[in-house]
Amino acid sequence: MSKHNQDIQRKLLAWYDKTKRDLPWRNTKDPYSIWVSEIMLQQTQVKTVIPYYERWIKTLPTIDKLANAPEQKILKLWEGLGYYSRAKNLKKSAKIICKEMNGKLPNTVKNLQNLPGIGRYTAGAISSIAFGLKAPVLDGNVKRVLSRLFCINKNGTTSAFENCLWEKAEDLLPVRRPGDFNQALMELGATVCMPTSPICQQCPLRTICKAFLKNKVNEFPPSKKIKSSKKIEVSAGIIIKNKKVYIQQRSKNALMGGLWEFPGGKREKGESPEECLKREIKEELRVNVISLNKVMTIKHTYTQFRVTLNVFNCELQKKQIRPDGCEQWKWVSLSNLKKYPFPAANVKIVKYLTEK
Repeated sequence: MSKHNQDIQRKLLAWYDKTKRDLPWRNTKDPYSIWVSEIMLQQTQVKTVIPYYERWIKTLPTIDKLANAPEQKILKLWEGLGYYSRAKNLKKSAKIICKEMNGKLPNTVKNLQNLPGIGRYTAGAISSIAFGLKAPVLDGNVKRVLSRLFCINKNGTTSAFENCLWEKAEDLLPVRRPGDFNQALMELGATVCMPTSPICQQCPLRTICKAFLKNKVNEFPPSKKIKSSKKIEVSAGIIIKNKKVYIQQRSKNALMGGLWEFPGGKREKGESPEECLKREIKEELRVNVISLNKVMTIKHTYTQFRVTLNVFNCELQKKQIRPDGCEQWKWVSLSNLKKYPFPAANVKIVKYLTEK
């Protein structure tokens, strides 16, 4: 271990001990709780995760409880957090752990990576934080810190760049307190060494950061080309009969599969939002719409696309609906609507119906 690396370890751990944020998953050594937090933190900000994490651990405090929980309960707990495959993979993994691993989360990077939804980074975080093993981590924050610290200026999308950073992360990792050191690197990237306007004067590593010493912090890491989000316009219908509202469940294998939604779909070229909804209702429920009344427009940004959702109250021709293409469908009282998990944009319709 070089003196330079030891200096980084010492300065960073001292800074972390003094300034670390008080986060709920840092107040436990329970491997299950740490695993849940790391899955939730994948591509999601800390402030967003905290209430979801606390609600999850209160409702499903053990691996056994998770393994035996109905999927709808899990999706409801996850509602609004996005990337729902993470929640489904948590349940799949819990069932595997209970069935094949005596109910205990494996502690090595290799064995953790055999579970659904756990890659190299998440396995490293769990094994180092929960079990104290010397395993590196590499998320967006750590990549940025290391890129600046060592002036690594390769294209961020190449495997060579990734491998170089993994090697650096491994070289830096101390035998003692590897979990705290990994968290310190992530904490530094999240609170000080930020993508834009980093607070270098508060950085414990500024005297040994190559990019700072060369006054080139903003040149590292190299910028990536940002793909513009695809725009989608959708129409959805609120259909109420006998004080109950119609909802349908998305097919299990579809995007956001297993969640519930209001009927409707994407607007095709040349269609008005009203024409779109009439067509979709006829295709999905095999019944004609006789009148529409627009109640709201919802704009929501998902990771891959931006949605404009036109929402209408619908009156149908008086004949039996025959839903097609969904997993299942129900007429639900407004008081029970919040029990079902919906995609984020549809949650706003639920709020409109239950709180007006």
